Amino acid sequence: MKQKMDIEELYDLAELFKFFGDSTRIRILYELIDAEICVADLAAALEMTQSAVSHQLRILKQSRLIKSRRDGKQIFYSLDDDHVKKMIELGMEHLSE
Repeated sequence: MKQKMDIEELYDLAELFKFFGDSTRIRILYELIDAEICVADLAAALEMTQSAVSHQLRILKQSRLIKSRRDGKQIFYSLDDDHVKKMIELGMEHLSE
């Protein structure tokens, strides 16, 4: 039986899915599925400027889809938890059907 959600929870859910609606953010999340990566390496992998990647990383971090870890002067990014990975994998699975 499905759980009843109030209107605020539905708005929050819609906001969450907005973050997945940007192809650049999806590309970043996909790169982070199995690896912890610094901005420079993400920018190289995505063929983007570090500034553009940093901007998207800030948005993803504020939305709690990714987390960061400092090691000396470098900051490494990874998915916040396994739920994010599952959402991407389910989306990919849906597309392949």
